[in-house]
Amino acid sequence: MADHGEPTELHGLISRQIHLPESDPGHKRFATLFSDTPLHLEYGGELRGTIVAYETWGELKADKSNAILVLHALTGDSHAVGNAGPGHPTPGWWDGQIGPGMAIDTNRYYVVCPNVLGGCQGTTGPSSIDSSSMLPFGSRFPKITIRDQARLEIELSRYLGIERWQAVIGGSMGGMRALEHAVLEPDSTERLIVLATTASASAEQIALCSIQIEAIELDSNFHGGDYYSVGDGQGPTAGMMIARKLAMLSYRSDLEFGDRFGRTLVKGKEPLDPRAFEVESYLHYHGEKLNRRFDPNTYIALSRAMNSHDLGRDRGGVDRALGQIKARTFVAGIESDRLYPLYQQKEIASSIRATESFVGIESSYGHDGFLIEESAVATFINKALA
Repeated sequence: MADHGEPTELHGLISRQIHLPESDPGHKRFATLFSDTPLHLEYGGELRGTIVAYETWGELKADKSNAILVLHALTGDSHAVGNAGPGHPTPGWWDGQIGPGMAIDTNRYYVVCPNVLGGCQGTTGPSSIDSSSMLPFGSRFPKITIRDQARLEIELSRYLGIERWQAVIGGSMGGMRALEHAVLEPDSTERLIVLATTASASAEQIALCSIQIEAIELDSNFHGGDYYSVGDGQGPTAGMMIARKLAMLSYRSDLEFGDRFGRTLVKGKEPLDPRAFEVESYLHYHGEKLNRRFDPNTYIALSRAMNSHDLGRDRGGVDRALGQIKARTFVAGIESDRLYPLYQQKEIASSIRATESFVGIESSYGHDGFLIEESAVATFINKALA
């Protein structure tokens, strides 16, 4: 495992949210990149000796021609497949799509999934140790963009010796990075497969992320982002919970909430009681669950990166940038998605000359449909990889 230096002592809830140097790596592998020449970030600053945690499945052919890159969404990580356990706080986030005989067939393909730059599960992020101070970066972690993240993943490709991916696949924030890959390295991707994503963040998407960021930063326990050694459970957990509740509201649909919860009360509760309704209890559960496995500073850094996302920045606009993509492109959206509406995927598909397929997937689950609708998503991916 890569050496991060000696960590400061961490406590309680915060210590469980991040992958510390002495933690069990589980199935993660680690690459240290940009050791000699630093990664120069798009909006200033640099990172040297940047660590990437990644996981792999399947066997890489001798000519390295069967590799697929899978890119996770905001609160995902490298553990796309497998059980929860040491080193992995949750089961694989795409267990239904990757494996022997599945849509992304590991009998045929060598699959790589890295934890994103700014993450908290092994890749350099705000909770990582800054070698200049031997303390977590915290508030000193530099601003990063989706483009910076993609450049680090491209460097991982070089580290692995993979010159051309059979496919780069991503949904939501992962789809943003997949699009950047296809523009930054037009000849390195055979197929581009994106789901429930956008070529540039809309005003409403920026607004939703901004409110979530503000909820965390206004928590009295945020301490300007330097909360890692403040004591048991004393990080910005209340702000993080509010952020997650708002996010969950945007990830699902009104139809699903209505069918699933309606106005049903929690047993023994009256309508005016705190968290009286089942939907409130559901949101609270997801807020607590994320607090147990995710770093608030990472949530902020990745949310700001998504707000900055604009494939057309310094490229003459989105249409011109999409027009540079050479990869055979397959685009899918979720018809009930209110976070990344279907029109955004239609715009991607219509602007890429090499688009071979656009699919609108019927689902009541909203944005999370790209994770939940296993059969429909598998059919889409199967056709793309055929």
